[in-house]
Amino acid sequence: MSDRVAVWEIALADGRHILEFEHGTTTGKRVVIVDGKEIMRKDWMFKLVGSETFNIGKVKCTISIEAMSGFAYEYLLTINGKTLKKFAENQRKISKSWVIADLDGQPIRVALEKDTMDVYVNGKRMETTGEFVDDGTETSFAIAHGHSAFIKATTTGKKRDGIVHDLYVDDIRIEPEPDPWADYR
Repeated sequence: MSDRVAVWEIALADGRHILEFEHGTTTGKRVVIVDGKEIMRKDWMFKLVGSETFNIGKVKCTISIEAMSGFAYEYLLTINGKTLKKFAENQRKISKSWVIADLDGQPIRVALEKDTMDVYVNGKRMETTGEFVDDGTETSFAIAHGHSAFIKATTTGKKRDGIVHDLYVDDIRIEPEPDPWADYR
């Protein structure tokens, strides 16, 4: 019988991750599983509440275990010191991602961190070259052998909408990935 008590799906610059947490409410056992791989295990802990901190790549995560009533517990996930909801709101503002279903026989995920203009391809930070163009900027980078890619940043002219970022691969506009944080609004 599994002691799985929580499952979260989180989208980071290096891709989407499934985070599972097991908590033995009689033994205190704590297990953290990321993308099907166990990354932390503690067996036979005398304290049933507390927190566990670990990293997913360069991102610091903490799962807090709090007692409710009786033998009920609440499990809270914080990412980089922010509640999951606040982290999701921030990610929605500072990042954008695209998935190219088939480029040279494999799917490719491109992520842009808007605050730093860092570009990631399948989780790897890419070297980029930026240049000003008539209607904004273009940030070029390598994506796959023989394919050119750039992210074009243009202003909408509306303060509320700000800057729009579009990905082009071989001069074809790629639709953005659906909002990976829609469930956390």
